[in-house]
Amino acid sequence: MLPLQVLEAPEHWRSIDFISDLHLQESEPATFEVWQRYMLNSAAHAVFILGDLFEVWVGDDAVQSSIFLQKCAQVLKLTAASRHVAFMRGNRDFLVGPDFLQACNVQNLNDPTVLSFGTQRWLLSHGDEACLADTEYQAFRQKVRTPEWQQDFLAQPLAVRLDVARGLRMQSESTKKNPLKVQADVDETWALGQLREARCNCLLHGHTHKPADHDLGTPSEFQRRVLSDWDATADTPRAEVLRWHSNGQVERITLMPHP
Repeated sequence: MLPLQVLEAPEHWRSIDFISDLHLQESEPATFEVWQRYMLNSAAHAVFILGDLFEVWVGDDAVQSSIFLQKCAQVLKLTAASRHVAFMRGNRDFLVGPDFLQACNVQNLNDPTVLSFGTQRWLLSHGDEACLADTEYQAFRQKVRTPEWQQDFLAQPLAVRLDVARGLRMQSESTKKNPLKVQADVDETWALGQLREARCNCLLHGHTHKPADHDLGTPSEFQRRVLSDWDATADTPRAEVLRWHSNGQVERITLMPHP
């Protein structure tokens, strides 16, 4: 786990948007278009992206040879010119480098990060680290998050890295289709422990693609809010923003693609 990062929202902020799990990729332009419209027109003072903005990220150097990734970078940079943008790595894009974020004027977030806004403190996370029951994934995560593994991987030619990423994506899709595979959820004992240690009243995360609000503890003094994934091409299109207002109000805003 990275060191706990603590942020204090500026007094002039009136609302903060949170999104995650967009899985942007060149083969699904509709989701990109919904995201682009949202980013450039959001009324919030800040947008926090809590992981898996990209379906895959094999290194910052991939941007040079990808028009699609260049378009994504341009959206981030244009948005950051008018409101604060922050990014936390997910399980798909954990190799996004600080140089790319700096070039887009996007703040780098550790996982987890504490955000103090109004009278509340929220704990922000992508959420994959908390799915303890998925022991196979946790072993994989522990391996690929080491500096040694990442240095070795990034030292390989871009074509090799792209092939490895394609293989991992195919394996992931195959696992999802296995009817015997139970998709792990966030461990609530873990969540309560993290909230108490960080002195926060709400854990906000993505990763599970199960948007909902959960009360934790007895009495329910803590909450766990889960962000939605985005997919503009699904039978029921999904694109949702969670907006946190300075007065404590929280709303979920559904964005629908244009017909």
